[in-house]
Amino acid sequence: MKRRTLLGSAAATAALPSTFAIAQTDRSRTLNFVPQANLTLLDPIFTTALVTINHGWAIYDTLFGANTAQELKPQMADGYTLSDDGRTYDIKLREGLKFHNAEPVRAQDCVPSLVRWAARETIGQTVWKFVESCSAADDRTIRIKLTQKLPIFIEAIGKGGASVPFIMPEHIAKTDPFKQVTETIGSGPFKFVKDEWVPGSTVVYVKNQDYVPRQEPAEWSAGGKVAFMDRVVWKVIPDSATAAAALQSGEVDWYEQVQADLVPLLRKNPDIRIGSANPTGFNGILRFNHLYPPFNNAAIRRAVLLAVNQTDYMTSIVGGDTGAFHVCRAVLPCGTPYGRELGVDAMPGDMDRARAALKAAGYAGEKVVIINPTDFVTIGPLGDVTYDLLKKLEMNVEIVETDWGTVTQRRASKEPIDKGGWSILHTWAPSVVIGDPVQQWFARGLGSTGWFGWYQDEEIEKHARDWLLGQSQAERDAAADAFQRRAFENVPYIPVGQFQIRTALRKNLVGQIEATGAYMWNIRRG
Repeated sequence: MKRRTLLGSAAATAALPSTFAIAQTDRSRTLNFVPQANLTLLDPIFTTALVTINHGWAIYDTLFGANTAQELKPQMADGYTLSDDGRTYDIKLREGLKFHNAEPVRAQDCVPSLVRWAARETIGQTVWKFVESCSAADDRTIRIKLTQKLPIFIEAIGKGGASVPFIMPEHIAKTDPFKQVTETIGSGPFKFVKDEWVPGSTVVYVKNQDYVPRQEPAEWSAGGKVAFMDRVVWKVIPDSATAAAALQSGEVDWYEQVQADLVPLLRKNPDIRIGSANPTGFNGILRFNHLYPPFNNAAIRRAVLLAVNQTDYMTSIVGGDTGAFHVCRAVLPCGTPYGRELGVDAMPGDMDRARAALKAAGYAGEKVVIINPTDFVTIGPLGDVTYDLLKKLEMNVEIVETDWGTVTQRRASKEPIDKGGWSILHTWAPSVVIGDPVQQWFARGLGSTGWFGWYQDEEIEKHARDWLLGQSQAERDAAADAFQRRAFENVPYIPVGQFQIRTALRKNLVGQIEATGAYMWNIRRG
């Protein structure tokens, strides 16, 4: 079969630093990091919690990476070829890849890793419907045959969405995707030290001495992932003021997400640099549980939508830093190619109209339980605003406040609220990963296999498929707009605004990559 090569091995470019730390002390070769939440789940396919995804970035690797322009680059892959009919991909692994147990990385590991990821990830479920077969042609070649041409396929399995298509050993990757794996064997630049893991306190990683980085400079998740630090220690500090004080004193080096009212204080310290936790911005989410009353009723969801004022939500997070947010009444985020504000009429922030609509919808006093984290400074305040809003709507509402780890565990429950379930939760997502109808997992209608809250809607799924298969930009634009209009009609979730989250580092750290995750590679002391 004749083939054409679309992405070959990248030539080595500028040499990466290799002798940077010869005379460093042990402390200088340790990175002390305050994560945005407690790490309770270790499987980045089982959960979409960012703290677990960041854990995944440290210990696992991916077939492809993305640069700042969101262009796909080979990572574990050496490249790939595509058949002339556009239906068969051969992805070749580069040489020298090893798992942390010294076993070589093979195509036989990559195949079940992709299959397991696709079973949980929204975009994975969508594109995998077009997969005829996925197999190992040999130890270094993954062969994927599609039922029809799908131009975004490699981008989908390369970037992922809410979860990342990390590669795991075959025996782990064959785990039921709806059961959490507890083994943490990756092939990435760091190894997880499970014996030193103290949930709620400490997470430890050590440099993977066998990791062979690519030779290109590091850029987002692409390029050479060089571990300059021998040891990375996550220190879980739920109290924001305590975390900020630890950063100022030099006890920690990097505070991932800074509470807004502490940013001015940290800016005054000449030894601290303030940056962006994600340059693409974040989108606040109010998510309903669609399985039980009252939010299995679309009319009740629309009534709540009428009452939402995004400014109330955003100022609860950013405080006086008004330049750090903007109102965006769109399901596909403002600033992305399809981010048109089609929800202006649907969410006027009118409490009187909302009360009338709630009554007309037949709300009968059913209890609403909001699960809300006390230790997550960019999510917890959103739940407080919603609690106040629902009280004003005269709904029967309770807020259950726990740590984020408990929230991420409870949100997986499909039980009714009297058996440990929930009605509403809040979270956020980076704009860049929910910018089209296929990747916008909060609005997708996949039901039991979809994101927590389990919204099911064949109509919105039709619009997502129309976008995926669109042969022209005009067809994709029309499908994206129809997708958004359906979302504001049936309200799978409520967008509560777009904002920036500040991160803070000691100025003697250089090389930190501002991207969609907290990457531990490339960081060193200047």
